[in-house]
Amino acid sequence: MTVFNIISLFGGLALFLYGMRIMGDGLKKESTGSFKTALEKVTGSPFKGFMVGAGLTALIQSATATIVIVSGLVGAGIMGLSHSVGVIFGANVGSTITGQIIRLLDVNAEGAQWLNIFKPSTLAPVAAVIGIIFIMFIKRKNSNTIGTIAMGFGILFTGLLSMTGAVEPLSESDSFAKLFTGFGDRPLLGFLAGLAVAFILQSSSATIGILQALSITGAITFSSVYPILLGIYMGDGLTTLIVCSIGTKADTKRTGMINMLYNISCIALIIIAVAAVRGFGGLGELWDSSLNSGGIANTHTVFKLATAVLLLPLAKPFERASRKLIKDDPNHVERGAEIEGMDEALFSSPALALNSVYRALCTMNEIVSTNVFYAIDLADIYDASAADRIKSDETYMDQLEDAVNAYLAKMTPHLKAGLQEDIQNYYLQCVTDFERAGDHVYSICRCAETLIEKAGSLSDKAINELKTVSLPLKDLLDCTGLAFTKQNLDSARNVEAYVVTINNMAKKCRDNHMERMVSGICDAVSGSIYMDMLMHIGRIADMCSNIAIHTLMRHNSTIENYEHIYMEALHRGDNEDFNRSLEELEDKYLSML
Repeated sequence: MTVFNIISLFGGLALFLYGMRIMGDGLKKESTGSFKTALEKVTGSPFKGFMVGAGLTALIQSATATIVIVSGLVGAGIMGLSHSVGVIFGANVGSTITGQIIRLLDVNAEGAQWLNIFKPSTLAPVAAVIGIIFIMFIKRKNSNTIGTIAMGFGILFTGLLSMTGAVEPLSESDSFAKLFTGFGDRPLLGFLAGLAVAFILQSSSATIGILQALSITGAITFSSVYPILLGIYMGDGLTTLIVCSIGTKADTKRTGMINMLYNISCIALIIIAVAAVRGFGGLGELWDSSLNSGGIANTHTVFKLATAVLLLPLAKPFERASRKLIKDDPNHVERGAEIEGMDEALFSSPALALNSVYRALCTMNEIVSTNVFYAIDLADIYDASAADRIKSDETYMDQLEDAVNAYLAKMTPHLKAGLQEDIQNYYLQCVTDFERAGDHVYSICRCAETLIEKAGSLSDKAINELKTVSLPLKDLLDCTGLAFTKQNLDSARNVEAYVVTINNMAKKCRDNHMERMVSGICDAVSGSIYMDMLMHIGRIADMCSNIAIHTLMRHNSTIENYEHIYMEALHRGDNEDFNRSLEELEDKYLSML
């Protein structure tokens, strides 16, 4: 192998990695919206999540991208950690599609000329031509994205052909053959090699693609591939764990940890299975036989699919393990600064004094928006540290309400009539609703504690219903937060449609629960607690409605004078925008129950 072969090898590798990158970026750009929408709806069984994760990863050809997006949805409260497990397992299986595409290297067209169309030497230029036509000559929506995907596909296979051509002389090299044979005799070296390359490239698919390109030499056997694949799985898990752990919430880090634990479990199962089969005399000829590109792809697919089938029923233990390994930070928010900031010395500058109250109310909004989902999760998997944090935050919410009310009262003589007094009245109204919302968050936490005290539990269907109701609740809290913090009137107007949707969902959940009570699926004690949790979620929605109305009243004197008439008109169906929003939300969320 000459220096020119080495240049061709690394040049081909560069094209291969670049092609994979731009093709993946194009697919992600085209499908991210529907991708996230599909993931948001994964509220059922782990199998449903598995299928969605596998399908979407096959589409965008990046398990890491899938898991990182899932971690973002989990961190935002859009998806529960328990629902992410199946998606993560599916993403690992979906990543095998890249190897199955690359196996086209093995296409033999000697028997039928039409098979030439599937050979990379034909697909590469065809894809490149299609890509450049879409990029340069077709000026339609998404044409540039389609062209980028096609060009990426063409560049990927061009790089692959360059790599296979560069390493072809190695097929006659005894030293190269001995190198891979050595991995079979010393599997730890193969494992470390796979781990290092996968970690450096940050792509298991690219690493396996390189292996497939090297298979043309005939030196790669099952015994040498097997430890390398295990190392690739470990390197892939480490990459995702690091990406998910950089400056994020605990649940976001847990998604990376679940993927890491999954890959470690896969490695252990594969080692046990291969050792057992060999112990009983299996893998005799296969062990030392050469694998072509298709053989490597199939081995990878079988390893991933078989272990996923075995591990999928253990989704809950994986979630519990991640919670034990990654604890919630008990000091997640510094408390006390808001109260200290409401200094009477600021009364000489009322605008600064009012701003200190604003910061305190923003903190109350943040506490409610964060803790309500921790409280709901306690009904599924009880976490004493999370419950303690909710109790501590509830105490602080009470202290904030008292401090804000006292501070605003003392501020009165220093305020100018008009705008400053209007803001004072607005804050006095909102602080009560934020505090009451916090009370209901704490009450949900107490419901979960009561379940533990009475040794009860909610059915899987009840848990899934709570998780489903959490989806519009997250959007509602976001709208309420924007309405208050940014005085966004569009967000304030959208709040009531979410409130009605959540109340209608709660009613349907109660009806479903009564049916489960009749059929004996749920018991009376747990059922009563479930009903209470739904009631408290509804009360939180009502507090959001109050804050939105206060915000609209501050900017619209008509609503200020006729608040009840405005609300009655909405619920009577006199407002077309409200009717349209409500219909869209109910179509989106009620159908999930």
